[in-house]
Amino acid sequence: MNIENTKAQMRKGVLEYCILSILEGEDKYASEILDTLKDAKMLVVEGTIYPLLTRLKNAGLLNYRWEESTSGPPRKYYGLTETGKIFLTELNTTWDELRNAVNLVTNDKNN
Repeated sequence: MNIENTKAQMRKGVLEYCILSILEGEDKYASEILDTLKDAKMLVVEGTIYPLLTRLKNAGLLNYRWEESTSGPPRKYYGLTETGKIFLTELNTTWDELRNAVNLVTNDKNN
């Protein structure tokens, strides 16, 4: 079994949650989202993020607006919809429960 594949699958599993969390409180364009993920060592490429943003938008969790840029073409800024905010609140609870469960299972083995 390839450890890199497993690590990639783990990152993919939390990517939607991370994107929604990044957009909490402030609209951002795709490059800002990508930079935030990269800064956090979430190895994501543009080819992954754009389809995911579209999927989240189509699910009603995100909306977007176009804004002129002083350094190039207009930028598409993404933000959470009201449904997206509610969804993120539920994911926060689920993440806390999952993290606690994983810690309970793994802590004794890692000490």
